[in-house]
Amino acid sequence: MAQWITYFPNEDEEEEQEEGEQSEDYKITGRDSLVFLIDASKEMFKGENGQPSNFDMTMQVVRSVYTSKIISSHRDLVALVFYGTEQSKNPTNSFKHVYVYHDLDEPGAKRVKDLDALREAKGAKLAAETMGSGETSLGDALWCCSNLYSDIKLRLSHKRLMIFTCRDEPHGGDSTKDRQARTKASDLKETGIDIYLMHLMKPGGFDVSIFFRDIVSPPEDESELALQLEPCQKLEELKQRVRIKNQKKRAMARLKLCLGEDLKVAVGIYKNVVTAKKPGAIKLYRETNEPVHSKTRTFHTQTGSLLLPSDIKKAQVYGKKKIVMERDEVDAIKKFDDPGLILIGFKPMESLKLHHYVRPSLFLYPEEDQVKGSACLFSALLTKCSERDVFALCRCISRRNLPPRFVALVPQEEVIDEGKVQTIPPGFNVIFLPYANDIQTLDTPQFPSASQTQVDKMKEIVSKLRFNYRSDAFENPVIQQHFRNLEALALDMMAPEDTDDRIMPKVDQIDKSLGPLVQEFKDLVYPSNYNPDSKPAAKRKIANTEGAAEKKPKLEVSEDELKAHVQNGTLGKLTVPVLKEACKLFGVRTTGTKKQELIDALVARLG
Repeated sequence: MAQWITYFPNEDEEEEQEEGEQSEDYKITGRDSLVFLIDASKEMFKGENGQPSNFDMTMQVVRSVYTSKIISSHRDLVALVFYGTEQSKNPTNSFKHVYVYHDLDEPGAKRVKDLDALREAKGAKLAAETMGSGETSLGDALWCCSNLYSDIKLRLSHKRLMIFTCRDEPHGGDSTKDRQARTKASDLKETGIDIYLMHLMKPGGFDVSIFFRDIVSPPEDESELALQLEPCQKLEELKQRVRIKNQKKRAMARLKLCLGEDLKVAVGIYKNVVTAKKPGAIKLYRETNEPVHSKTRTFHTQTGSLLLPSDIKKAQVYGKKKIVMERDEVDAIKKFDDPGLILIGFKPMESLKLHHYVRPSLFLYPEEDQVKGSACLFSALLTKCSERDVFALCRCISRRNLPPRFVALVPQEEVIDEGKVQTIPPGFNVIFLPYANDIQTLDTPQFPSASQTQVDKMKEIVSKLRFNYRSDAFENPVIQQHFRNLEALALDMMAPEDTDDRIMPKVDQIDKSLGPLVQEFKDLVYPSNYNPDSKPAAKRKIANTEGAAEKKPKLEVSEDELKAHVQNGTLGKLTVPVLKEACKLFGVRTTGTKKQELIDALVARLG
């Protein structure tokens, strides 16, 4: 019978289980989907002052999204559609001037190659030959995108459509086409499709209020409203805007925050940071090169019959007896309470110490779709906690059959940069508090303390080496090189792109910045002519100059006992070291070191 695991799981196993659930999250919540709807008019292909055209910028952004999807979430669906083309290509060819370049499907190496062919001057020429530029009907393009979604039979978690254009009046003032586009956009939004506008810079500026204000989905907050009104001018700005809209955070868990009797707020728990790892190897069938799916079967050890899950029991040994339990009974014993957060009280921020941080924190954000009014009440709680400088103490059970943990909900206010883009979202940081057994007192080794002069000199060195740290500025070079190699192999590149290892210290720049401070610090700490690479001299034994008598070998048995062993013939019971010490004590010379030779010599001397 299977052994019954302990009630409290290991923290590492818990985190691995959470990561495993995230990797298969699409089976539960569905796959993410994204359709790129790109304007193919002649205005998109114009570049000024040697700058890349809007069409080229768009192709680079779409390619970056494709590659990131392949690496991070290859199960997601992506499509590429052009409107305002001369040629028409769609599933039924019923929509004129709409060219479906990629159907809604998983991204792959072939699609990335197709995008590479549309980049730069050669790409613009190929696009003109393949699709051309013609009349524009955004309503037909939106209708075609709606049909792409209706043909998908899979469960989709998010449905998004991004429009890339530099024309604020795509129909040139045609009221009929404008009305048709607004009607179709309203239909798409009612079916759960979010429409975003990635408008690009054009001479004279881009006015969203003329037409596209009625097309796009309403912003989730005021910061996104400012984001929608300003057009993109640079490639990095466009990439950042697409990344913000494309990355939809998936909640680790959706819980109810209980603030009191019959007062609950729906919240979602998110991970702030996830460790980047190489993807695991996939086993393939040798003949067909298809993934191999493994299945586990349990058989009886004596009869060899197949065991069903209901036939397997769990047992716990107690009092030399096996207490057999059903799986449902074990689950009921493990269950402490239903998943959720229960407010215990509030404490000042001064009571939260640095050593209370025992594991990475999580992030709490309201889920308005689950319970209406959650966002309003959550915002009020966040505002009051920030004003009074307190944190909320709660009991947290994130999933079923997990033990409860005490957590501190630390308020975090919203931060917006100069471009009116949200850099830090508002919400609560979930800090897991330690239990009493988690805090231990360590006996730290004692070292000689530094003088004040040495401390001041090191402060100068540290102040010279300080810089503004950003976590996104340092990438794992091993993982980056791994994916570069895979990209080169999939795209038939001659060689992978070089990886910039930003983790390695810039020695020349450090030496130039510090100057003579390092040598001055060495002179204060180390003695003159100190060489850290030289080996320390071996310690020499101090000679015995006082003429002290040599120590007498220590014998574990007395002389009388040794003589009794000789008379009784029981010397074989003694060990070889004891026999050697006995020989030295009585001055017996031996011809060998074997046990029998030592015994014979002692018998001849004492017998």
